[in-house]
Amino acid sequence: MSAPAQPLQSVLHPAGSDAVIINQFAWVMFGAGALIFVAVMALLVLSLRRHERPLSAKLWIAGAGVAFPVLVLSALLVWSTWRSAQLRPQTSNGALAISVTAKMWWWEVRYRDPDSGREIVTANEIHIPVGKEIYLGLNAADVIHSLWIPALAGKRDMIPGRLTGLTLRADKPGVYRGQCAEYCGIQHARMALNVVALAPQEFDAWLARQARPALEPVNEQLLRGRAVFLEQRCQTCHTIRGVAELAQQGPDLTHVGGRMQIGAGVLRTHQGTLAGWIADPQAIKPGVFMPPAADIDGVSLRALAAYLDHLK
Repeated sequence: MSAPAQPLQSVLHPAGSDAVIINQFAWVMFGAGALIFVAVMALLVLSLRRHERPLSAKLWIAGAGVAFPVLVLSALLVWSTWRSAQLRPQTSNGALAISVTAKMWWWEVRYRDPDSGREIVTANEIHIPVGKEIYLGLNAADVIHSLWIPALAGKRDMIPGRLTGLTLRADKPGVYRGQCAEYCGIQHARMALNVVALAPQEFDAWLARQARPALEPVNEQLLRGRAVFLEQRCQTCHTIRGVAELAQQGPDLTHVGGRMQIGAGVLRTHQGTLAGWIADPQAIKPGVFMPPAADIDGVSLRALAAYLDHLK
């Protein structure tokens, strides 16, 4: 897949059928508002000029104050109702179901392995096949969040204790940026995720890779990095399948090295950014629940970062 240099986050560049309809709403409302503004300004100019036979006040009220808004708003109502009916129904019938849980300030994403039936857990990225109906089952673990992927669909709130849903479809490959659209705390503005739309064969291959346990270390540094992960008790919050599988508080790290970004869109994923994040996440994203690794030496830090970067 050829992805853009930066993930696309724009309602003006739709890549799905629902986003096309929402884009039309934006342009029609903008165009209608602009025409009305121009008309009002024209009437203002005319009102400043003298007329030998000015129109009566009653005629102005009846025409510009009653008839005009009734006609315009009625036309917009009929058109918007017709187009709204063409939005996709919010149903999981016949769609690929993916669970998305919003947490302060990241996204947990769960798939069902078609072969084993086990859950596949990842974070801050939603991979989908192009041209297929997708149903996102949405919930929140702490406070109210909201998922908005402008290039693919509309916004949907995520409320603790309630399950909501969002149906979407990507019509072309690409990377589409999503964002939490409901204020949820100090790092709300930096709670992003990427939707990666792949050709169906690429998606199947990606899902098969995600179902596997973590890659085994292939050299001494990576072996040391895995040992540091356990020594630092990172497994208290993070799962790495095949290494430590009980924690659920933080993102699943089984394939963290293959993700585009860490910190829910804060940094691109590579060994250096992983080391910086582990050393002091509060300096990068103040308020996150991960504490700094104050007692780790430089050699161990580099080994741990290399090990995590290896998990693709």
